Amino acid sequence: MKTLATLALAGVMAAGPAMADLVIPDLHYRTGAYAAGGIPFSDGYQDYFNLLNARDGGIGGETIRIISCETAYDTERGVECYESTKGEGALVYQPLSTGITYQLIPRATADGIPLHTMGYGRTSAANGDVFSHVFNYPANYWDAASVIINNLLEENDGSLEGKRITLLYHNSAYGREPIRTLETLAEQHGFELTQLAVDHPGQEQGNQWLTIRRDRPDYVIMWGWGVMNQVAVQEAVNIRFPMENFIGNWWAGGEHDVTSVGEAAAGYRALNMNRLGDMPVFDEIRTHVHEAGMAAGDGSNVGSVLYTRGMYAAMLAAEAIRAAQEIHGVSAITPEMMRDGMESLEMTNARMEELGMPDIGPEFSVSCQDHGGTGLAIMTQWNGTEWVTLSDYVAPDDSVTQPLIEEDSAQFAAENNIASQCGES
Repeated sequence: MKTLATLALAGVMAAGPAMADLVIPDLHYRTGAYAAGGIPFSDGYQDYFNLLNARDGGIGGETIRIISCETAYDTERGVECYESTKGEGALVYQPLSTGITYQLIPRATADGIPLHTMGYGRTSAANGDVFSHVFNYPANYWDAASVIINNLLEENDGSLEGKRITLLYHNSAYGREPIRTLETLAEQHGFELTQLAVDHPGQEQGNQWLTIRRDRPDYVIMWGWGVMNQVAVQEAVNIRFPMENFIGNWWAGGEHDVTSVGEAAAGYRALNMNRLGDMPVFDEIRTHVHEAGMAAGDGSNVGSVLYTRGMYAAMLAAEAIRAAQEIHGVSAITPEMMRDGMESLEMTNARMEELGMPDIGPEFSVSCQDHGGTGLAIMTQWNGTEWVTLSDYVAPDDSVTQPLIEEDSAQFAAENNIASQCGES
């Protein structure tokens, strides 16, 4: 039986030499129920690469070629996008969907193409000793769950004993991802956890909010996406749930999640894996990309939460390309070289400032064993007109998350006959 590592090597050999440019697929969704989140992320992702082409001539003298493919947040279409674009020399995929990610992990590993599932996907892929071609830095879902609980512990004098917390989640692989971590944290800290699933796309939530109104939990944590978030915020306002006790993860904290409700949603909180606010790079993008008619969208999303996150994801990919070029001494890198660059990535405050993105994310480094980063996240709050930052970066409880990662990745390794990818640590 071939291991995924063996298949990965075969995939690299079959791929042949690198293309003459740096190929970056953008598996976006600009249509459907999740377009409100997909569009600004894709705009930021593409605009940053377009900035590097227009201002710098690409990366290391190589032009970046973006291949767009519409997935509509549909897993089958996402796999089709991957299969139709991988042969063009694709260096890295950012699926922006947990469902698509789960399907692409074995395929991309066999093909020797890295995946960057930034803050989503399979959490245990943080273990690079098992998942050689999957990276989810700078943070993952289990980090997010732990950071939220750590925030709540801080504001409750270190104790959640006897508190009731409801998880309102998208009924999908994405939404179910934090359940095990929250169950472990509930047992450790003595709070009661209840779970309410919301089916795709999330427009029908009447029964769930009737349950919340009846049970009166102390906090509601939301793992939502797309229209589900907007409906949930409105329903919370309708039943007069205390908005400051309603907390979303980092995919439930964009402008589009709250602007339809406006001032009535003031107090609602959400995590973010990157900082908010104006940055010098935005003016660079406006000058070199938008004014030159090369914008991915209409320009209205610049600086928004998810535009910034998409730009951040593109920056991390670009920095990994630079690292790969330096490691291998060539500018036209292969996907396997890109993997090496991602595994040696180190982000410092000095480098982020140099790139015009001061403090956009936490400092972190990647290694063979650790593909997940630090797991740090900030807490933000909607004040009725904009998102404001409430906290500095808060760390997850690694004593809880790391054993779960080890257990889940060990099970995956056993099921797929994967030997250690890193050797002796």
